[in-house]
Amino acid sequence: MCGIVGYVGYKPVTDILMDGLEQLEYRGYDSSGIAVMCEKEIRVYKAVGKLQNLREELKGHENEFNSSTMGIGHIRWATHGAPTVLNAHPHTCNCGGLVIVHNGIIENYKELKEELIKTGCIFRSETDTEVVAHLVAKKYDKCKNLTEAVRLASKEIEGAYALCVMHKDCKQKLVITKRNAPLVVGVGINEFYAASDVPAIIKHTNKAVYLNDNQIATLTPEKMELIDADGNKIEPKAEILPWEPVALSKMGYKHFMLKEIHEQPDVIRNILVGKLHAPDENIVLDEVKLTKETLKNLNRIQIIACGTSLHAAMIGKYLIEGFCGIAVDVEASSEYIYRKTVTDEHTLVIGVSQSGETADTLTAIKQSKARGSHILIITNRPDSAMAREADSLIPVNAGIEVSVAATKSYIAQLMAFYLLALYMSEVKESMAKTDLTSLKAELMILPQKIEQILAHKEDIQNVARVYANTKDFIYIARGINYPTALEGALKLKEISYINATGYPAGELKHGPIAMLDDTMPVLSILMNGSVYEKLLSNSEEAKARNARMIALTNSKDEKLSHLFEHIIRVPDVPEIFSPIIAMIPLQLIAYYIAEFLGKDVDQPRNLAKSVTVE
Repeated sequence: MCGIVGYVGYKPVTDILMDGLEQLEYRGYDSSGIAVMCEKEIRVYKAVGKLQNLREELKGHENEFNSSTMGIGHIRWATHGAPTVLNAHPHTCNCGGLVIVHNGIIENYKELKEELIKTGCIFRSETDTEVVAHLVAKKYDKCKNLTEAVRLASKEIEGAYALCVMHKDCKQKLVITKRNAPLVVGVGINEFYAASDVPAIIKHTNKAVYLNDNQIATLTPEKMELIDADGNKIEPKAEILPWEPVALSKMGYKHFMLKEIHEQPDVIRNILVGKLHAPDENIVLDEVKLTKETLKNLNRIQIIACGTSLHAAMIGKYLIEGFCGIAVDVEASSEYIYRKTVTDEHTLVIGVSQSGETADTLTAIKQSKARGSHILIITNRPDSAMAREADSLIPVNAGIEVSVAATKSYIAQLMAFYLLALYMSEVKESMAKTDLTSLKAELMILPQKIEQILAHKEDIQNVARVYANTKDFIYIARGINYPTALEGALKLKEISYINATGYPAGELKHGPIAMLDDTMPVLSILMNGSVYEKLLSNSEEAKARNARMIALTNSKDEKLSHLFEHIIRVPDVPEIFSPIIAMIPLQLIAYYIAEFLGKDVDQPRNLAKSVTVE
């Protein structure tokens, strides 16, 4: 999961490439590089580490590329080979005449490499990408047509890729193609942009063409030509991008993550607009095509997702089973795709992905669709590859999320599941109308309750300050908030690197309780409802082992102060909605601990936002 950018036009290219890479840092930041077309040759500049290192590398070379108006760039999340200058993109053929950047995985690179070595190619890096550079160069040597060379090479490549290629013989021509990896073309006046994602181009144009798999685009300042894998011409179809450049600003917040946490009340309002008008009116999900007959014929529902989206899916299971009485299975996409799954036309398969490009989930969706299942996608990107596979779609309307650690997209996914479960229960008539009305009324006032938490963060900051230097952290919960414990622990792990684990509280005594002593913080997600007393009892068990106890609660019980060292209180909500209210303080605890420790909050090590490799 890397980021690629390209430009051909009339403007100085270097600033465009560097700004585009900066907007794609969430996709990886192990190394970076650019290649620019100069008067007599293509010049390549690379650096290891954050993008600032590449900016430093470019200093003093300005006279070499100041007049350049075409180039490609790359920011890397390492897959094949360590983060080194040699492994950084762009990669070249042996003579340096052809240059390429790549996002994805070339699955048959070893076989291709062996064949290319036999023809005299010399490899300098450990990457799979360099194989493509040599392969395309060989094709070009024979046909002397860059577009045709890319087309022929693509037929021999197996795996997932987005490629951007240029050759020193073609002074104003970029050739790009993709398969199972995101790639978008920004359309300007006498200029074109190529990028892995919209943020890299939105400052320059709001008009874009999304490439389908195996399509090849040739970009010159005057025009874009599009062909399929067999060379047949296709008429490009441009779309208007929905986002504004202001979404990429921190708006005065220290980090994007903090800004995105504070955006969550409006995210909920945005997702409700047009879908829930009043408590006594039905949910409106125009792009969900589940009729009463469809639901009647369902044997099961499968929800597949990864990471944070998987935790949202686990809560979705709780909601759908509780509201609709339909059996729901939840599975990590990475496991789902490598076993024989019982999925057919009587199965509803729900894929959840912030980016809509998550490779494991996309593969799982395609497998299920091939077996005749109805595919419903929950995503923040209605323009994504996954959305294009959908029979039904719920866009979560969270806007651009820059910070690698998901916050507002998680809350938006939860909201999508609440709306879906309520919608299905209305269609299925599985709940009393009075209950539905009450639930929808509560749903509509959640933003105000989140704003109350955000307006009074002192207790949360205090807890973060006290526990910032701990080595381990345990989160416990029961029922619908067990996934909340998992997500809270994940947030802390992701950005502070503290070893945090979420457990069902009842499982503590079946092994994990052995870890408890006076150095171990245990945070109980103690929300009013059916499991309150049970969780209180589990908390007492932990306290008896001298654990340092923290409560996150909507209870007003003053006796809790005898059991817990710290108490974070949140507004009261029905138990069914407590995962949304409970998550806000957990996001803030993770944020403030990471900030106190001086960590890179928005770009934690080893992580990338959109995981486009399996």
